[in-house]
Amino acid sequence: MSMFEIWLGILQGLGITAQVTAYALVFAVPFALVLGVAQFLATGPTRFLVTAVIEFWRSSAVVVLLFVFYYVLPVMGITLSALTVSALVLGLNIGGYASQAVRAGLQSLPAGQREAGMALGLSRPTILLLIELPQALVAMSPTFVNNLIQLVKATSLVSLVTLTDMTFRAKEIAQTDYDPVAIYSALLLAFFVVCYPIALAGRWLEARVHPEKGTARGI
Repeated sequence: MSMFEIWLGILQGLGITAQVTAYALVFAVPFALVLGVAQFLATGPTRFLVTAVIEFWRSSAVVVLLFVFYYVLPVMGITLSALTVSALVLGLNIGGYASQAVRAGLQSLPAGQREAGMALGLSRPTILLLIELPQALVAMSPTFVNNLIQLVKATSLVSLVTLTDMTFRAKEIAQTDYDPVAIYSALLLAFFVVCYPIALAGRWLEARVHPEKGTARGI
């Protein structure tokens, strides 16, 4: 097989890669927003509990979590599909990182804005929803793009739980046509083709969000 044919064969798994990414975002976005805001607002034992949940998903190895949810939970009577396990584990892992961007973005806002909202008679939830969160999310958008790229790259692990993503397709081709240099170079190129447009979109977004920094240079 030529390298182009290998590359096309690998791209047959792109649908699964995209599906896992999309479903993972369903877990990642709410997790990041809810726990990031909770960590920003909470104090005492509640903050400790929220932080513990975030750190569990941030600090645990994704491969181990995939194995635990896919192979260990059925022993306990809980069976989840490979797609559900992959989306859940990858989504909450990336969501843990994104939650820290949410928290940091909220903490970076001047306290005077909150005080001005309170002076106008606005409740704390209203101030958060109408004043703080919109500004923080705009500032954090480039970080979220980076998290999305990390999520796409992390989907290369889902072949370990039998999903036929691009990495799985590369392994299948390697079993019939032993040419590791061409096969894994093609796999590398496939992920680059998927991730690079996201990176370009992130640069464009950063230039719109932070115009004072000027247009990002380089390719």
